[in-house]
Amino acid sequence: MPLLKRKPYVLSEPPTDLKPRQHVYQIRFTREIFRDYDTSEYLTKINLYRQRVWTCKVTAKTNLTYEEALISELNATEKIQQFPNELVPLVLQTVQFSMLTLKDLVNTITEKLQYHLLEGEELYGKRDDGVCLCQIMKVLTEGDNRTRYEVAWLDKDKKGIGTAVVNVEDLIRKRLPFTREVLKSFIRDSTNRNVPWVLHDKLAQEHGISTDPPEELRSKYFFKDGYLVTNKKKRKIEDDKQNIMETRNGQVGKSKKKVEREKSEGSVMENSAEKEDFELKEEPINYPIDDLLVRPGSDDPVFTDRPSPSRDFTVPMDCIGDLLMVWDFVSSFGRLLHLFSFSLQDFENAICHKDSNLIIIVETYSAFLRLLIKDDGQYFTVIEEKRRKPKITIITWTEYLCDFLEMIEIPELSSCIPTIKRGHYGLLETQAKLGIFRELITQVIATDLFRKKLDGYIEERQTLAATKRGEAIEEGRKKREEKERLKAESAVLQETNGHGLENANTSDDALGNSNGKNISKKQKVDAKVQSESGKDPSEKEANKTTLQQPRADKKEASEQKNVEQRREYLQREIDKRFIRKEPLGKDRDYNRYWFFRRDGRIFVESPDSKQWGYYSTKEELDAFKGSLNRKGVRERALQKQLDKSYDKICMELQKRSKDEAQKIAMEEAVLRRSTRVRAPPRDNPAVAFLKYVNKWKED
Repeated sequence: MPLLKRKPYVLSEPPTDLKPRQHVYQIRFTREIFRDYDTSEYLTKINLYRQRVWTCKVTAKTNLTYEEALISELNATEKIQQFPNELVPLVLQTVQFSMLTLKDLVNTITEKLQYHLLEGEELYGKRDDGVCLCQIMKVLTEGDNRTRYEVAWLDKDKKGIGTAVVNVEDLIRKRLPFTREVLKSFIRDSTNRNVPWVLHDKLAQEHGISTDPPEELRSKYFFKDGYLVTNKKKRKIEDDKQNIMETRNGQVGKSKKKVEREKSEGSVMENSAEKEDFELKEEPINYPIDDLLVRPGSDDPVFTDRPSPSRDFTVPMDCIGDLLMVWDFVSSFGRLLHLFSFSLQDFENAICHKDSNLIIIVETYSAFLRLLIKDDGQYFTVIEEKRRKPKITIITWTEYLCDFLEMIEIPELSSCIPTIKRGHYGLLETQAKLGIFRELITQVIATDLFRKKLDGYIEERQTLAATKRGEAIEEGRKKREEKERLKAESAVLQETNGHGLENANTSDDALGNSNGKNISKKQKVDAKVQSESGKDPSEKEANKTTLQQPRADKKEASEQKNVEQRREYLQREIDKRFIRKEPLGKDRDYNRYWFFRRDGRIFVESPDSKQWGYYSTKEELDAFKGSLNRKGVRERALQKQLDKSYDKICMELQKRSKDEAQKIAMEEAVLRRSTRVRAPPRDNPAVAFLKYVNKWKED
């Protein structure tokens, strides 16, 4: 168990009066159970376990969290299990009641085991003025307590080439069968205290090692509740002597010194306990932390109520994820598929429609199947065996689709083949339709054509990112140079003005007394010349600078605008090279948030992906942003991503709101028409998907 302040930490006991179906909160790595989430003990425990104040009991590593210390102990214990069993009794015998430090104890054991060889151990031995690999076959003990070893000489392939009996001096051990760190961990794991080192009672009895302290330690230590503690008998004898002396002097009871010592010890222990409790309770929290641990604080801003997402989908709720995935894929790789893009609303309506030959559905399937045929893979082989024509039409597309379903051999989808062959594709369940699309995308992603296109996108994104980064560095360099230039010009101007004033004052002082009349005359002439010229030279320079300033500001603003446009252009080009869609982030309850630029909505996905919703207005986005708490790790990251993409998201949301308003106005206009002038069904925006035309279709 991890140590806190070098002492074992006692875990909380579970409540005793829990009901069978009562909901509780459990700490994952300690299995501690608490009734309520808001209890101060639960939050205090969690914060304590996350602090780096724990020590691994086996390896003595410090500055760990509780969970890291547990993992460290587990890994160290696995290494300890590899310690040779033959050496365990000798090591434990040396450790028991040793007064050496851990370092000296390890050195002592290492030296002792250097010549303690075991049967089956491989090492090197001296043979014919050389060194040869050998294996100990048998340990021979002679009458004079001298040990010799019967070894088998081995070649490079570790095959026996002969035997011999050698002395221990003729054998060379390159290294011990364990490391010093493993030995240290073994010692720590086998003892319950250090200096003197004391083995666990059960371990000592298992290996027949005495648990009685040696004679030299009995006066200092004794066993209490299975642990070796310091013997305070000497202090007690001194106190008794003091009591006897004070009794003779007419004093009865405890000595004053003893009472004062007990009071001081008690007050110190009480103060330390109160201080420790205060530290645990009042220690400030370093934010951000896990969102579920965030508690309301006095410094919190006013949070808005989180709006409820809309859930008016046409397809079943458990199909929304597949619907978004398929639509986003065909929209992102439309050029590769030669499939003109369409809106998510049109695709959703088409999936739910019962017509079996909708152009938008037929063209989407045909685009996937044509790419599989071009790849010359397994599907191409199937088509060749059935002698299908290479061109897929609105009449034959179901045959190619059935060939694909037969090839992948998925029972849930293979059951749809008879319905499709009868020409009733539109009667399939929505789950089956999206399941077929999902498998088609899986096959397309594995093709060489798609991989090549994806590799090209990755290289282009890297090139554009490097260009953007290089231009940003160059822009920063120019700004620094301009700043340094302006600073240098300002310094030169100040120096020039100061130097001129100083020279003028010096000349006036030198000539003031001797040439007073000439100076006054010269001043009059200068004043006359200045009046004739109209203005002072410094005033002219100032006016010239004032006239040039608007031009410089205009030029700087134009350059800044060009830089911003260039940066936006590079970012748009990077976004066009689609690789993989990532969510904006997660909230405190692990709900994921997705934004699709081509749709203009923010989708909300539950942690189990069974519930979906969406935000479609700027007001909902602002209210949602105002409900995020930056003290939590997940909501802080989500808010940061929303701030980064706020302008782009707002523009798409407003565009969608405008389109929706126009669509409603068109529907109302159709309804207000006279019954004598009937509009064709295809003019209704609700059935706009019926007018789809694939403008990128291959001839």
